Amino acid sequence: MSVRSGWRGALSVASSFTSRQQWCLSTATKSTRFFSTQSAAVETPQTQRKCIAYLLGRVEYETAWDWQKQLIQQRVVAMRAGQSVEKDVVLILEHPSVYTLGRGGTMENVKFDPETEHVKLVRVDRGGEVTYHGPGQVVVYPILDLTQHKKDLHWYLRQVEEVVIRTLAKFGIQGERVDGLTGVWVEEQLESGDDEHHKGNYDRDMRKICAVGTHASRWVTMHGFALNVKTDLRGFDRIIPCGIDDRAVTSIERIRPDATIKDVQDAAIEAISEVFHLDMEDVEATTPL
Repeated sequence: MSVRSGWRGALSVASSFTSRQQWCLSTATKSTRFFSTQSAAVETPQTQRKCIAYLLGRVEYETAWDWQKQLIQQRVVAMRAGQSVEKDVVLILEHPSVYTLGRGGTMENVKFDPETEHVKLVRVDRGGEVTYHGPGQVVVYPILDLTQHKKDLHWYLRQVEEVVIRTLAKFGIQGERVDGLTGVWVEEQLESGDDEHHKGNYDRDMRKICAVGTHASRWVTMHGFALNVKTDLRGFDRIIPCGIDDRAVTSIERIRPDATIKDVQDAAIEAISEVFHLDMEDVEATTPL
């Protein structure tokens, strides 16, 4: 493995990102939802906890899931022994094409039969419905000990969304939250001939750019977010992403085609450092264990 550098800088966020504007989407046939660019409050501790960000390349989904479970188990064993693990860990990688279905998710949102088609579908222990992972995504799995941050899973979920919003802001993209839904969304201007990709009857064409799903065991987190960068969005055509059938998906490439996977990974590391107040060290490796 090779250690590259530490991260301590703060993100430079455009004023449009920090504004406290809200928009209301209301139609006769759709429920009203509020979109907000307001940043979540970030509490500042007196000292920074250390964290290693492992840059792992392309990894099979089951392998990465097993790594997460082993990393959590190490921390749980230490807690039971009255010890603490000094560093948090973040896994940053891509997956080959795979569909994952969260606990409680239903096959109603899956448009293919995994028994007869050569398509991988994995039932996992995160929250949420079905989503797609594939090349061109930046997938981030934080293994954070929330007893060292804040023991509040709702707060943690909002902080993960904040990481994504700040990552997008580095590329001049305004990420937003949707009331009642997880994940991060962006507005796209419809182009000529693009009407067939516009779903729903809304005032704004808000599209999901990042799926978020988390799980925690004894306050240690796993899973995380999948940010579409140069993703082949046709992979989402075989499902109803996250069970939302009236919204399209998008990617950074559609808005900023010059952004690379490496650029987005670096921006995500910096955003994690800022939001969770972590002293980051990023390491290129083939395993985090």
